[in-house]
Amino acid sequence: MPRRDRSRRAAFTHLGPLDTSIPVSTGTARLTLENDGSVLLDVNGVPSSHLHPDPEHLVFEYMRWMLLVIDRHLAELPAPEGSGTTVTPGGTPTSAPQLAHLGGGGCSLPRAIVARHPRTRQTVVEIDELLAQQVRDWFDLPRSPQLRLRTEDALSALASWREDRFDVLVRDVFSGMVTPAELTTSEAAAHADRVLREGGIYLANCAAPPGSGLMADEVATLSAVFPHVGVIAEPAHLSGKRRGNCVLLASRRPLPEGIDRDLRSDAVSVRLASRPQVEALARAGRVLRSR
Repeated sequence: MPRRDRSRRAAFTHLGPLDTSIPVSTGTARLTLENDGSVLLDVNGVPSSHLHPDPEHLVFEYMRWMLLVIDRHLAELPAPEGSGTTVTPGGTPTSAPQLAHLGGGGCSLPRAIVARHPRTRQTVVEIDELLAQQVRDWFDLPRSPQLRLRTEDALSALASWREDRFDVLVRDVFSGMVTPAELTTSEAAAHADRVLREGGIYLANCAAPPGSGLMADEVATLSAVFPHVGVIAEPAHLSGKRRGNCVLLASRRPLPEGIDRDLRSDAVSVRLASRPQVEALARAGRVLRSR
């Protein structure tokens, strides 16, 4: 195994100690420096984020897919009227595009969005207070108002937000290897629908083991709330043959055009599931509800 070039540490000038356990509020974190200067952040032994010196270079595939969708969605928003504003379909000036992330980790995706769309304003909810404090320094994250870090339970934050607040809502929350069950329910989906602006889009990272039926259940649940639902996944994952991360999309408006074409440029063989495939998943799944 080749030795890592420690001189590459300069890409992130305030990194914490490498290759050792670092205490955080929920357990321990670990930073590993890679040969290309990127840094892998593990939380409690599970890969959480992978940050590259180039903010727009996303190592985790599902984050690249999310960014493609976000690019398309933001491009379809009405043109800005003056500096820092957008205009609603009815012609009313509003704030700059607003995005929220449930689950932060090292903030790889929010960091990439700031680099690509500096006009956006993002709120990131991270339950681990110490981790949230440290990643801002370790990775020199953009400051508020471009990127605001909020320490709170994801569902509590989601339930507290007012209606019509965000253009994009991202769910990327894990406890170990699974998404907390309360964030996969129809009640959580209804909250997501409530806080999204007209035509806003909800993106959820779903890691479904083969044979678990979780992807189908989540598709069924989202379909019970949103009229337009999509799935981005590798073919083997879509067919349930192996575990992998898929991206679930939900909106009250048709999903942005061109997503499938954009996905063909990704290094991984991935596609946007056809409408019949999504409908078949919804029929096979069950709507998840709070107990």
